[in-house]
This record gives sequence, C-alpha cells and structure tokens, in this order.
Amino acid sequence: MTRLSTLSRLLAGVGLALAVAACQPTSPAASTRGASRPATSPGTAPPHAGTPASTSLESTDWTAYHRYATGSGDGPRRLDLSNLKRAWTSPRLDGSLYGEPLVYGRDVYVATENDTVYALSAAHGTVVWRVHLGRPVPSGDLPCGNIEPTVGITGTPVIDTARNELFVVADEYSVSAHAIHHELYGLSTATGDVMLRQNADPPGVDRAGTAGALLQRASLALDAGSVIIGYGGNYGDCGPYHGWLESVPVTGGTARFFGPDRGPGEREGAIWMGGGAPVIRDGDIWVAVGNGSVTSASGPYDDSDSVLELSSSLRLLQFFAPARWYADNAVDADLGSSVPAVLGDGFVVQAGKSRTAYLLDGARLGGIGHPLDTIPGFCGNDVDGGVAFSGTTAYLPCESGVVAVAVNATRHTIRQLWRTSAAGGPPVLGGGYLWTIGAGALYALDPATGQVRQREVIGAAATDFPTPSIGDGLVLAPSSDEVHAFTGS
Repeated sequence: MTRLSTLSRLLAGVGLALAVAACQPTSPAASTRGASRPATSPGTAPPHAGTPASTSLESTDWTAYHRYATGSGDGPRRLDLSNLKRAWTSPRLDGSLYGEPLVYGRDVYVATENDTVYALSAAHGTVVWRVHLGRPVPSGDLPCGNIEPTVGITGTPVIDTARNELFVVADEYSVSAHAIHHELYGLSTATGDVMLRQNADPPGVDRAGTAGALLQRASLALDAGSVIIGYGGNYGDCGPYHGWLESVPVTGGTARFFGPDRGPGEREGAIWMGGGAPVIRDGDIWVAVGNGSVTSASGPYDDSDSVLELSSSLRLLQFFAPARWYADNAVDADLGSSVPAVLGDGFVVQAGKSRTAYLLDGARLGGIGHPLDTIPGFCGNDVDGGVAFSGTTAYLPCESGVVAVAVNATRHTIRQLWRTSAAGGPPVLGGGYLWTIGAGALYALDPATGQVRQREVIGAAATDFPTPSIGDGLVLAPSSDEVHAFTGS
C-alpha cells in the first residue's frame, strides 16, 4: 500500500481549487459544478434523492454507478432532453468499456479492460488525461470467461467528491511471476495522479492459481469512509472461487471481508449483480448473491441465491432467499444477476434469472421463503444489472426488454405496468425519459408506457449490460470502445 503524504495531498488540493476557480464560468447554473461547490459524496444519498430541485441547485454530476449510493439511477429531471442530437463521440479508447461513464465537474471518466482510466472533456470529448495502471490479464490465462482479449478494469469506478479522488480496481498480470492479482487505486480526478495503491485480493487468494478464477465485476461504492468492492467469478463459474464483499478505508489500510459459500467444500456465491454496485441505504450495504454450490434441500443454507443486508462493518444483519434456493442453485437461476431496488418507503424489489420478481419488506426480509408478494413468469428472460426507480415504481433490466413494476404500499403487492421489446439494458431516468441501451442503440422511453420516444445509433457494446448516464447536460452512452454524448434542444 502507498499513500501520498499529508502535505502533498494538501498542496494538491490547493492547486486543484485554484485551477478550478480560475476556470469557473460566470453563469449561476454553471458555477454550481465541480470542486468549487459543496461536495456530495455518493456514499450518502441526498435527503430527497430523486425529488426535483430547482434548476440552479440540481446536481450535474454522476459520480457512482446509477448516480446515487442507493442505485436509483434517478437523474436530473429539469434537463430538456427532447430533440436529442449528438454532441460528440470520444476517440477510440485502448480497450473495451464494461463500466458506466461517470461525470464530475467538467470531465467524464471511463475505465477500460486494458487497465487504463480516462478523463474526457465533457464539452468536446477530447482526452484530458489518461493513466495506464498496469498490465491487464490475457484472457487465455484465465480458466474461463467471455471478456476478450484482456481483463483489466471491469467494474465502474466510484468518485469521492469530498476527496476529489476516483477509486478503481484493476485486474493485473505479472509476466515474470505468471501471477494475477487485484489492485485498488485512488486517482486524483484533476490529474490522474495515483494517490492510493493497495492490493485488494481477498484472503486465501493464490496469485498463481485461484486469483484467476475471481473477477471484480460489480461496480464500486462508498460507505462510511470506505470503498466497497464485490467479487464473483468469470463467465462459466469455473475454478475454486468464492464470492466476496470487501471494505477498504479510502485512506488505505486494513480491509474487512464478508464471504458467502464459505463452508467446507463450498464455492461460488458471486457478488456481481450484472455489473451493478452494492446499494448503500442509511449506512447499511445491500447486495444480491448468485448461485452457490449447495443444490440439495438437505444441504446447509450458505447465503447464496439471496438478498443480504450488511452493516458498514460487513456484519450480516438479515437475508432473504427463495424457498427453493437450492433448486435455483442447481440450474444457475439465481437472484444475484441484478441489484436490489431498495425503495425509499422500505420495500425491496428483486428479480434475477429465476423468472420470478419478489417484493420484500426491507425491515424484515424474512429469511428463507417469506416474500410479501411475487410476480411468477416474470420477464421471460434473465434480469441483469442495475435498476432505476422513483417512488414506488421500479424499472428492471430484463434482457428481453425493460419491465416497469409498481408497488402498492397499502396492500403490500407488486404488479407489472408495462414491458418494452426495444432494449433491455440497465435503465436510468432523466429529463423526463427512461434511458436504456440495446442492439447498438440508445433509447429514450416514456416512463409511463414504455413507448420509444427517441433512438440514436451508437454501435455495438462490449458487454451484455451497458448502461447510460446523465451529467453536465449530456446523456452518455458507452459502445465497445467509445463514449457517445448527446444533448437535447
């Protein structure tokens, strides 16, 4: 682990503040952007996340997967995104894009499977800075998987606005040692300078063996001054891996860990959520866990195929698993392919690969087999990635097309509102539309009906679960190795 000295960090902060002040425009709306305004860390949801604010106060940043620590994907509402037009397309980057673009101040941040982090100008899409962190892992050196030709940075980074620091985990390969490891970095958002570097391998991970079976697929989150990291396996669930949730102080130091499927002879139990991030609500951490290795009713329950709530110290507080969790495990029909929608009124909506959507009581998850309500036959396909939600309506990323569901808070029931066949990527809200990516295009859907209102071609994505973001007046959509930016009228 390495850390800048306190004096160096203070000097860097002073230099950044002066640089930002010198570049500030004079318009009232623009002057609320960047490091010059009070920071809102994604580690804590705003008091009224998703509630429209006045135009001058509405944040232009998007600093975590699906914007807020709650994962709501609820973007700026007063932004006019009608009559969409292309603002810019970035240069081709040096590797595939699996994460969501982030926006902070006047820069857009993305990371590639070549272990490179880019800051792009939000105004023009040009490269402001780039940092190549290490040698990515050749795909052929992994026991299985579907990311090619290299595996580098897969999960979306997270930005700590109080520190002006971007955190990212890189899969790295040592040629001389033929070894794979996972490295946590903290980078200056202004310059890309490395402010933190620390090995992030979970306990018992052998760099020459088991590290290759472990993939850092989930996006990063911030909670209680720590970076929250989720681990799962490669596509194919090969090798002796276990899922892990890791918490590392933003200043570096001793990490905490929680691992499902940790019994003798057990494996799997991925925390990957289709690339979505752990949800932070009132300081607690919510994740969904994938299929485990126990496939018999007589086997011990192992925290797999579940929704878990953990404290900031990674102590398990409560869980939910379907009554036939072991049967789900046997056929890879787990809940862990998507992110829990932890609604503000205390309900939780969760769906995965089992073709069932569950409504849960967030205060009493109920353990095994006690949902409030279900929608059997849901989606007809897998639900993969982050959700979007506002109030008691949630929009779930069904691979066959986004599905909208509504919770009846009085009756404790859930029902399907609509389903689109246009696209099924993890959706976000903003400017009066629901935005999703599919079949090489960015779609703007009517949140009330699911009807397509706008469509823009961006080209094929590198991942099955690409997700757009909205910041600095732009809708940002990743294709395989480019970022596409659009503005409204």
